[in-house]
Amino acid sequence: MSEREEMASDGSLNVTLTLRLLMHGKEVGSIIGKKGETVKKMREESRARINISEGSSPERIVTITGPTEGIFRAFSMIAQKFEEDITAAMANSNVTSNPPVTLRLVFPGSQCGSLIGKGGSKIKEIRETTGAQVQVAGDMLPDSTERAVTISGTPQAITQCVRHICSIMLECPPKGATIPYRPKAILAGAHAVLAQQHSAPAFALPGQYAFAHQDVSVFISMTDSSFFCTTLPTPTSPNDPFS
Repeated sequence: MSEREEMASDGSLNVTLTLRLLMHGKEVGSIIGKKGETVKKMREESRARINISEGSSPERIVTITGPTEGIFRAFSMIAQKFEEDITAAMANSNVTSNPPVTLRLVFPGSQCGSLIGKGGSKIKEIRETTGAQVQVAGDMLPDSTERAVTISGTPQAITQCVRHICSIMLECPPKGATIPYRPKAILAGAHAVLAQQHSAPAFALPGQYAFAHQDVSVFISMTDSSFFCTTLPTPTSPNDPFS
């Protein structure tokens, strides 16, 4: 484990990060809460800036910016909220155990090799250390140079996984310019990216979850003096009175 990864694990890594989460309207509504109370609480307790985009696409981008620990706190609170939603949805089900929370992080394709590691060694280490399931898609997201990295597990496992992944991405800056993924309006007969199954993973560990439990994705980019980062503007949602 590298020095940055150790710092990420014990909470001493403190740089400014920007995470972008891609969600459907239902997930956005869960994050905002009644009269905006949920997102207000997340902002106050995490001390991170949380903004929700608007547009004609059924997919919305939630941007979280702040110091490392504030980012991880906000991330943890969102994952916990989704876990609560899953538990509530499964309350009257005969299924004995709930499916895990699933988030999709998006990284520049040039950095995915560092995340995977030689022969999959790094991604395997992250999985074993955090207990989260990790899969890297082989295809770029539409009109971008970014790939989806799917993480499944408990909120605690996912948060620890993000800590390790962030440290790796800080150590290995992207090469060349990154074209970020931008959700577009869906035409008749088309399908949202969140509903697509990326069938060509660059590296998948055994035991991946096949249950389509949750349409939630996370876009993560990092801002640090050590490398270039592009952050897209995220106008405030009219449903979010606290931006």
